[in-house]
Amino acid sequence: MKILQINSSARAENSHSTRLANAFVERLIADQPDAVLTVRDLGHSPHPMLDEGALQALFTPADQRTSEQAARVALDDALIAEIQASDIVVLGVPMYNFGVPAQLKNWMDAIARAQVTFRYTATGPEGLLKGKKVYIALTRGGKYRDTPNDTQTPYLKTFFGFLGMTDVQFAYAEGLAMGPEAEQLALSSAIEQIEQAVLA
Repeated sequence: MKILQINSSARAENSHSTRLANAFVERLIADQPDAVLTVRDLGHSPHPMLDEGALQALFTPADQRTSEQAARVALDDALIAEIQASDIVVLGVPMYNFGVPAQLKNWMDAIARAQVTFRYTATGPEGLLKGKKVYIALTRGGKYRDTPNDTQTPYLKTFFGFLGMTDVQFAYAEGLAMGPEAEQLALSSAIEQIEQAVLA
């Protein structure tokens, strides 16, 4: 079993989302001790954003790309290869201003490539990254689950489903900025949710 862990917090230390992603991985490895883990920390090593230069590189035929364009496409290729090779994807995702971190959005833009991780057919889009499990640890300062202000859950489910990954489980740690007691309750609840998600 191959596990790909994506950490997206901007914090180098003391990241709740990274700690909960680690807890997901530890729980999975407890069941599969021979699992191979790859960790990509987007806070420590941010992926470049999808800008005009990147788009030009992607839409230029491979044999016509400049060395700079080839190098830019190769950065995205590396991320795609990682997720293609994985059986399980674990993400730590804090809420920043009601959305996902910019560094996570850059990663998502990189792995969504037509004819590689999805394609359009006569009956609609088809995801090409099938048969993978996705576990997502969501951390929030306030409480937004099951409210209109939770933009993350539907967005992430839609995105991964579009790429063919429809088995997505979430664990939530909410109210982390509402005092020490609320923080501890949120983290304890998230650990219980992680157990339930892995058993689901």
